[in-house]
Amino acid sequence: MQVNRPQDHSDIHLEQIMKDLDDGALYDARNHLLSLYPAEIALLLRSLPTEYRYRLWSIVAPEVKGQILVALQGEVRTGLIEHTSVQDLVVAANELTPRDLADLVGDFSAEVRDRVLRKKKDSRLEAALAYDGHTAGGLMTLDVLTVRADVTIDAVLRLLRVQKKMTGNMDSLFVVDRGNHYQGILPAATILTSDPLMVVSKVIDTSIAAIPLNMPVSEVATIFEHRDILSAAVVDEEGILVGRITVDDVVDVIREEADHAILSSAGLDEEHDLFSPVIVSARRRAVWLGVNLFTAFLASWVIGLFEATIDEIVALAVLMPVVASMGGIAGSQTLTLVIRGLALHQISSANAMSFLFKELAVGALNGIVWSTVVALIAAAWFSDMPLGMMLGGAMIINLTCAAFAGVMIPLFLQKRGIDPALAGGVLLTTVTDVIGFMSFLGLATIFLLA
Repeated sequence: MQVNRPQDHSDIHLEQIMKDLDDGALYDARNHLLSLYPAEIALLLRSLPTEYRYRLWSIVAPEVKGQILVALQGEVRTGLIEHTSVQDLVVAANELTPRDLADLVGDFSAEVRDRVLRKKKDSRLEAALAYDGHTAGGLMTLDVLTVRADVTIDAVLRLLRVQKKMTGNMDSLFVVDRGNHYQGILPAATILTSDPLMVVSKVIDTSIAAIPLNMPVSEVATIFEHRDILSAAVVDEEGILVGRITVDDVVDVIREEADHAILSSAGLDEEHDLFSPVIVSARRRAVWLGVNLFTAFLASWVIGLFEATIDEIVALAVLMPVVASMGGIAGSQTLTLVIRGLALHQISSANAMSFLFKELAVGALNGIVWSTVVALIAAAWFSDMPLGMMLGGAMIINLTCAAFAGVMIPLFLQKRGIDPALAGGVLLTTVTDVIGFMSFLGLATIFLLA
């Protein structure tokens, strides 16, 4: 039996749990867990160093472990599964809904998976396992309540009384025909406020279209955002109702996509364990450090081409980073807008060129404004107006090229099936550094040393 929940502060929970484990107060730690929801325990486990994590996991009740594992992902989930007995995993799996179990069972060993599937024979589980987890089919739950359009509200109320309960987040019933084809929804509020003798066909809401079974989860999240709905029907190619998606599932998708976008920009993966071994973490990050090193040498090579020019005018070495930095910031702004636009389906081949021309104009305008500022500063600093003019001219070129690269790089990467958030930043930095150095040093070579 759960006790009253304390104020939800994850850092306080973390400190208390670690103190209990350090003191060997496992009974206190277990009681503290009783005050938390499974998702809150999952957050604690992700936040704990591994030596604490597995000690805490050992005192979690098997009946709750399944719900906690569903709230986790990647290496943290895999590690906890490896530290759980087969019997506990079977007990944990037995407490899960078919959709949650379908999400989890893929991380089980063959032995555990066979035992779970033998014990929990369920047509709904088999159906859930058949759908791609990145589509509406993999996101939906199969627990739906349906009514026909030709029955009365009183009949619907009697149906609900027979059911004795409504599944979680069920804000409406789905209306179907004899062939189970989706026709619309019957909101719970309508059921409660309508005349019991009213026929469902008179109050059905047909404005909420169903979601296709194979729609990507990112598009499902967009639909929920745009339509401001709590649940939606899922239909197959024939329009037959097969399940429903609720807003709590969509919130998970949005959070996962946000995590992916943030970590991908640094070449990381949201499935990595925060407290994974040092060697493992270093090896993963080494790949993108190596890529960045290559691009840095490329920029250095460009600088080397103008070694004689730098020897003649030492001030060039002082001012070079200004051009590259301004181009990098401007390009990153455009890149971020494009990646977000692609994720939200606001940018496509239909409007990409319009957006490109707009960003080129923005880059050119900012280039003119800030090139004037830096030109005056450089001229006053080194008492050399021509040098300031070369710096300003290079900045106009680099900011304009940065805008072009910021638009075209993510579009190109997406077309090639590469995540723009993962590789876009590295490529953009290379472009702005190379063009920035080449334009500044090239102009200086042409006009100052001619």
